[in-house]
Amino acid sequence: MFTILGVVGSPRRSGNTHVLVSRALEGAEAAGARTEKIMLGEMSIRECDGCHACWRGKPCGKDDDMRGVYPKLAAADAVVFGTPVYWYGPTALMKAFIDRFVFFNCQENRPQVRGKPAAIIVPFEEADPQAAALVVAFFEKSLAYLEMPLAARLLVPGVARKGDVLKKEAALREARDLGRALAGGARAR
Repeated sequence: MFTILGVVGSPRRSGNTHVLVSRALEGAEAAGARTEKIMLGEMSIRECDGCHACWRGKPCGKDDDMRGVYPKLAAADAVVFGTPVYWYGPTALMKAFIDRFVFFNCQENRPQVRGKPAAIIVPFEEADPQAAALVVAFFEKSLAYLEMPLAARLLVPGVARKGDVLKKEAALREARDLGRALAGGARAR
């Protein structure tokens, strides 16, 4: 059975990002995928300090929750990354998480993510979709560098307060459809 890992980079449980990633995972489940969701706000993931211990076959020098996430990322057939826009970038939670992908940057570990499709879900307060442009570019560059195709993206403007996205039926449907499509693409891999 194929697995989709959802990563919620918002500190708010039941917030807009959490709701959208959950809907995407529901869509993936409806398409026959097994799913797992991790909440970065409930984990302890420290910054990468560039020690490159992981490149020498050693455990990461940071003894934190990321050590348990690496096997989940490796085992997943696809990954959904969700982050709201904070000051025109991803949340600090998501940025620290992606920084720790240096683990997959070495020759020995790259095959664990190479070719693995990814999707991004980005809710944000402003109405102008350009407010999310730097977040989208961040993921495009990071995922391309790791040879992970960006299979889908969902940008949801105009959601500032917790629960605002629940009033956006089209966005909720799009999130579910994104998960369904990502599961179908992962299955076809």
